[in-house]
Amino acid sequence: MSVIDALAPGSHNICIDGVEQCYHVAGQGPLCIVHPGGPGVDWAYLKMPEVELHLTILYIEPIGTGGSGRLPEHPEGYNVERYSHQLEGLVDALDLTDFFLLGHSHGGLVIQQYALTHPDRVAGVIVYGSSAVVGAELLKAAGQNILAFAQREAGLPEADEVVQAWRSIPSAVSDEVYTQTLRRLLPACFADYRRADVAYRQLRSSLRATFVVGDDKPFDVRKTLQNLSIPALVLAGAHDFICGPKWAEILHAALQGSQLVVFQLSGHMIHVEQPVAFAGVISAFVFRNRNSRRRRRSSRNSKVIRLLN
Repeated sequence: MSVIDALAPGSHNICIDGVEQCYHVAGQGPLCIVHPGGPGVDWAYLKMPEVELHLTILYIEPIGTGGSGRLPEHPEGYNVERYSHQLEGLVDALDLTDFFLLGHSHGGLVIQQYALTHPDRVAGVIVYGSSAVVGAELLKAAGQNILAFAQREAGLPEADEVVQAWRSIPSAVSDEVYTQTLRRLLPACFADYRRADVAYRQLRSSLRATFVVGDDKPFDVRKTLQNLSIPALVLAGAHDFICGPKWAEILHAALQGSQLVVFQLSGHMIHVEQPVAFAGVISAFVFRNRNSRRRRRSSRNSKVIRLLN
């Protein structure tokens, strides 16, 4: 398969180290590879039609989900290193260079890991609703934000549903249970799920997830990111309950010359809540840096935070 054929619009399948890998291509323009979050959430929740108007988007369907293959020890083994290895295999198989990477939530961890090990192949990274460090502090803060959501929504069924869903995530043991748990948690992923009513309901009804398990290894790349000198864009929703501005600012501080954009009307789903502004920021970043490998900049953090409303 030629690179041109491999990037033709539509769905594609290749085999990487004996594991089937599905991916989906849409749009036109500079290439951006997109890794969804979860882990285990079906890729389609991250579909970004407004961004596709400006860029060629290669959506990865992570192993363990949808039509992609399962690991021999399924549902075990789905850690950041394994997803990064799969991304490396995809890039090698398609012989891609000078592409952009976008990772959402857990997918943001994966693209950070990949960029740290293969910086010369990447034109830039877009870390969306994610963090450079994941551990007890982040999870404790997220739990507090869930309780704050329940207090704001007191008396509504969504309040109790969100709290119960958050507490039951560790006990999910099947695809069906995990999917239903994430659907019940979804209101907390929006700045205001009522304002985004149609998009929210469509996303909730279509959301699919596969029960996968990674490992308990801590993730903390704050120090190593300081050595990464490729263009970087950090995106955060002001109302993101799990990876909000605090964690975005830590990422921004670690990444040389990075740009941080905080979307004031969004939570964890900026591409759904503010799709046009989201697409505009991403496309501007890509077109500004698409020749970045030929002019790597050595500037340190700009510390400029743009607020979009």
